[in-house]
Amino acid sequence: MDVLYFLKERTRLIRQYYEQAAKPFSETIRKIEAEEEPFVPPYSEDPEPAFFAEWVEANELLEVTGRSCVSMLSASLQLYLNAWDRILGLQCKAQFKAAFKGDGLIGGYRQCLAARLVLDWKECPADLAIIEQVVLARNRDQHPDSITTLRVTHADHDRARHPRPFFLNDKEAELYDNGDGAGLWMSPSLHVPREKLMEAISNVESLCEWLEEKMFDAKYPARHDSALPISDSAQDLRTTTGNAST
Repeated sequence: MDVLYFLKERTRLIRQYYEQAAKPFSETIRKIEAEEEPFVPPYSEDPEPAFFAEWVEANELLEVTGRSCVSMLSASLQLYLNAWDRILGLQCKAQFKAAFKGDGLIGGYRQCLAARLVLDWKECPADLAIIEQVVLARNRDQHPDSITTLRVTHADHDRARHPRPFFLNDKEAELYDNGDGAGLWMSPSLHVPREKLMEAISNVESLCEWLEEKMFDAKYPARHDSALPISDSAQDLRTTTGNAST
C-alpha cells in the first residue's frame, strides 16, 4: 500500500477545503471593513460599528474553519503513522506506552521509531515543534473548555511545552515577539490563519516523505543490498569484458 499517496490525497483535500470554505467568510469580513454593498453603513449615532455582529460571526466561522482543517491534518498524520505501525508490526503504542502517555502522539512515535527503525530525528527536515502543535491544536479544538464561547485557547501545559505557540493571532504574536507574551492575563487564542495552516501541512508532508524511505527500508531491508557499489560494478564489468575477449 502506498501510504504516502493516501496521506497526500488527504492534505490536498484539506488545502482545497480551506480555500473553498473560508472564501465566503473572508469576503464578508473584507466587504464590511471596506464598507461595500451590502455592508454600506447607514447614518447612526450608535457607538457600535455597523454590521459588527455580522463581522464577529464571519470571523468566528473563519476561526472554526481553520481549526477544523488542523484537526483533519492531525487525524491524517495519525492515520499515516498508525498504518505503517501495522504494516511493520511495530506495536509502538503497546511497546512505548509510557512515552505516548507522557509525550503524546508525536513524542511516542519519535521514541518508538528511533528505537525500532534506528533513525536519527536530527536529520528530519520537518519542524517537529510545529507538527507537535498540530496535534495539540486538534486536542484543544475537540475538547474546548466552555459552552459559552467558540473561542479556543492554548492550554497552560501546552504553553509550558511551547512557550511561543505557533498558532497565534497577529496581536498576540506581536506581544510574544516583544517579550510580553508571558504577561498575557488571558490564555492566547488558538488561531489558525491560512498561512499557518499551509505551513503546517507542508511540514507534515515533509515529515512523511522523510519517514517513507525509512519505513520502506525497514519493510524491504534487502532493497539496498542488491545494488553493488560503483567500484565493484566497474570491476565486474572489466572482468566480464576481459573474459569475453579471450
